[in-house]
Amino acid sequence: MLLPYKDRAQAGRELANALQPYANRPDVLILALPRGGVPVAYEVAKALKTPLDLMLVRKLGLPGHEELAMGAIATGGIRVLNAEVIEGLDISEAEIERIAAAELQELRRREKAYRGERPIAEVQDRCVILIDDGLATGATMQAAIAALQQRKPAEIVVAIPVAPPDTVASLRKQADAVICPAMPEPFLGVGRWYEDFTQITDAEVHDRLRRIWQEQPERESSKV
Repeated sequence: MLLPYKDRAQAGRELANALQPYANRPDVLILALPRGGVPVAYEVAKALKTPLDLMLVRKLGLPGHEELAMGAIATGGIRVLNAEVIEGLDISEAEIERIAAAELQELRRREKAYRGERPIAEVQDRCVILIDDGLATGATMQAAIAALQQRKPAEIVVAIPVAPPDTVASLRKQADAVICPAMPEPFLGVGRWYEDFTQITDAEVHDRLRRIWQEQPERESSKV
């Protein structure tokens, strides 16, 4: 396969080819990480005839060093904390609650903007495919996996169009399977591997979700 990808839609179609063993399985659910993962997952869901929903994750950044994570919150009210980091830096419970409250507000805003009143997808005992448009360090995806594990799916599959080999190897220790068609070195960032890596808007996320939800059979939409 030639790189870079033209755009996220083409990346989604390439990823769908790699995910064909999961097509038409009634137990499979795709969860996209917004925003960039949604147009990729949209193409996969169409190709595999599989229901699509969201996995929103918000990193809990360290005070004064917000790019570093001490934990994360995710769809369904799930919170994952890194006890080693918190204890090592002596971060107070009050500070954790303050940061978590701010991130929870943004997570709820996005949930409302994207899902409206649609209930959160049921994942227990299902094979869940987590999709993003690419990974660098994989920290957000690791938080998504940890949060999802608390909801007891039967299997967690991570599917991304592009990521560095060491990130894929690390994720394979946490997920049941990792599907990644392109693992270039040197990596140089996710955007390097797309001709068009324009930022996705909330409106675009909502539009793709609305379209796929309208197309899904009633028996599948009733599960989510």
